[in-house]
Amino acid sequence: KALYYTLLIAVLSSIISTIIGTFAAIGIYGMPGISKKIVLNLNYLPVLNPDIVTAVSLMTLFRFIRIEFGFITMLLSHITFSIPYVILSILPKLKQMNKHLAEAAMDLGATPFYALRRVIIPEIMPGIITGGLIAFTLSVDDFVISFFNKGAGVTNLSITIFSMARRGINPVINALSTLMFLGLLILLLTINSRSSKNISERGDII
Repeated sequence: KALYYTLLIAVLSSIISTIIGTFAAIGIYGMPGISKKIVLNLNYLPVLNPDIVTAVSLMTLFRFIRIEFGFITMLLSHITFSIPYVILSILPKLKQMNKHLAEAAMDLGATPFYALRRVIIPEIMPGIITGGLIAFTLSVDDFVISFFNKGAGVTNLSITIFSMARRGINPVINALSTLMFLGLLILLLTINSRSSKNISERGDII
């Protein structure tokens, strides 16, 4: 059950945060100077904040708006802390992109949506994929924020391992820890491989 909720929340939160983060990054990139700096600084706050601060803040917010703690609160909390990382993964790709590409496409008759779908998105796709993988990794690995925003009957592997460890080490904990370690290692290697490939491709182009 813990594995099911871990994977379900990780998949859903990474997809949703990647979609929101992509459009947010594009919006931030198009902002004028001072507004862009303010929004970027606000985006850095969840990244720099200790997890406990984010966890308590989200828990307080959910209590204030009277959302019942459970699957929804855990999913929303994972989406919230993942979005800034997605934005930070995509912004460098936007800066590397030729800013006149979308304008040229619209000069040739493309609508803004068509230019976004066929010109901008393909150009920043490596950043989008990397951001999605990072969001998935963070969700699977998270304990503190999940612990404060879980509900009855909803848990993940990190919380399950912590609960078991309080009663003493047993083979199940070792197996779950190994499973999480291998899964995260594969994801991190995939992210690193994609980043290295993108750098190599840019070097070949230059």
